[in-house]
Amino acid sequence: MRKMIIAVDGYSSCGKSTLAKDLAQALDFTYIDSGAMYRAVTLYGLRNGVTVGKEEDIIPLLDNIKITFDKDAEGKQIILLNGEDVSKEIRGMEVSRSVSYYAKIKEVRCFLVAQQRNYAKNGSIVMDGRDIGTVVFPDAELKIFLTANQSIRAQRRYDEMRAKGKDVSMEEILENLRERDYIDENRKESPLRKASDAVVLDNSQLNRQEQLDVVLQKVHEIRNTTNL
Repeated sequence: MRKMIIAVDGYSSCGKSTLAKDLAQALDFTYIDSGAMYRAVTLYGLRNGVTVGKEEDIIPLLDNIKITFDKDAEGKQIILLNGEDVSKEIRGMEVSRSVSYYAKIKEVRCFLVAQQRNYAKNGSIVMDGRDIGTVVFPDAELKIFLTANQSIRAQRRYDEMRAKGKDVSMEEILENLRERDYIDENRKESPLRKASDAVVLDNSQLNRQEQLDVVLQKVHEIRNTTNL
């Protein structure tokens, strides 16, 4: 079989990473979390004094940023920022509040898209994000556009943050989602859009296994009609 690319796009807190990880494990593909890469750039900016409203000050610092993926002792994927495991820190509210502003910067997107495309040179991958099927891999063999009701997304995000011991309110989570949705949909560079050939999957009423089964069936159909 030749290599295959699966792109999973969609709104914030739809469970894109969960689906992509499950797919990668089921298919023995490499999983790449593009959102974590934007969060890592955001974290670097915050650490280096790039202030709110002046996110473009990150541009001259991009050459100082090295983002890599590895696995911890339990085999779980982690993201390294200049060699430091920042997997937990990039999921905090400070980064969540800022990441959409960094992600709309053309130079940041070009910097990360080039890296994301390199990952596909070594084998089959599953990558999730906002523009994977429209910009990064427009020729991906399977494109999934994941969506869910905003209140359900907020509840999932709230439960996730509370389980990690984060002191957040539902109002804060919901406002963050609304703001991120607006920025993602309306930014000039690579706005969040469904690719014309993407499969739309609303997982509002689906559990983890059910959504995985739906997509695996799509993979099976593709493999039956191609030599993938």
